[in-house]
Amino acid sequence: MDIETAAAIIINDWLYVKRNEVFYFITDEYHTLEAKACIQQAEQRGAITKLTILPQQKIQDGQLLETIRNIMSYADVVVGATTYSFITTDAVDFALKHGARFLSLPLSTNTGDSLFKSHFLSMNPKVAERNAKRLLPFLKKASTLHVTTPAGTDATFSMRGRRPGFFSGKATRHGTFTSASFEVYIPIIENSANGTVIIDGSLGYLGAVTHPVRVQFIDGKMNIDTNQNCDTNHYNNDAKRLSEYIRTFNDPRMSFAVEFGIGLNECAHCVGDSYIEDESTAGTFHIGLGRNLALGGTHDAAGHFDIVMHKPDIYADSIQILSHGQICV
Repeated sequence: MDIETAAAIIINDWLYVKRNEVFYFITDEYHTLEAKACIQQAEQRGAITKLTILPQQKIQDGQLLETIRNIMSYADVVVGATTYSFITTDAVDFALKHGARFLSLPLSTNTGDSLFKSHFLSMNPKVAERNAKRLLPFLKKASTLHVTTPAGTDATFSMRGRRPGFFSGKATRHGTFTSASFEVYIPIIENSANGTVIIDGSLGYLGAVTHPVRVQFIDGKMNIDTNQNCDTNHYNNDAKRLSEYIRTFNDPRMSFAVEFGIGLNECAHCVGDSYIEDESTAGTFHIGLGRNLALGGTHDAAGHFDIVMHKPDIYADSIQILSHGQICV
């Protein structure tokens, strides 16, 4: 796929940008080609366009976004297309409450290639939406999630009083938001995660794991044993990488599980090329750490970060909804 084709999919098939709508594209200095392609597509549809290019540093902490929150709130359509996602910030929540619709389009890749060249963007939103709607009736009634995997994950989460939702790339109504990560998401109770999780997919922005990483959740908080051994009895550098990355936020709130996600994108592959593709891959689930405000939670933090696991068996209360990663309801 080329950049222009991806931009056309986003503007025409996901956002349905209309004539005379204010289309606001927010990016950083590393992604001006993608910005230009989307601006051109929006202008072809008769939109009034505005572009802001931010310095990449400190975008995730949300403070930089506060300086443009009023501009965001006056737009009809806002696209957040910086390296790192800022969908969970107060500024996005403010814009949504003022009627803007928002697409989170984090462009981070580990290959150096543009995310717009990735085949997973061609996933049919209607198929993802149909699969999400198979799961939502069971999740809306549930209070507890239980997940196991062949790798050894065995953990529970509370979602009592929390509303699940889904992303399929589409945001067509005022005050709605979506993500390029096609997924079902649940803003779980922030102190409810308990059990063992074996990370065998990816470490979010850090890419694919070389050796599975065992983490323990106790009352919501993730604990990483950096001295753990991998299957070959060598030191597990991935555990150390994850621990060091979480520490870079300098915020103890980043260690709390705040989101449970189920991938819906059948064109995606969890191979570590980009975190947005990894976490949206059908057959995986992910746990979001840190901030979850815009998802419907109450936990603020310096950022948001996801870990991805393969082939889950997932139970919503006593009802199994996924078997080895496949929807079974």
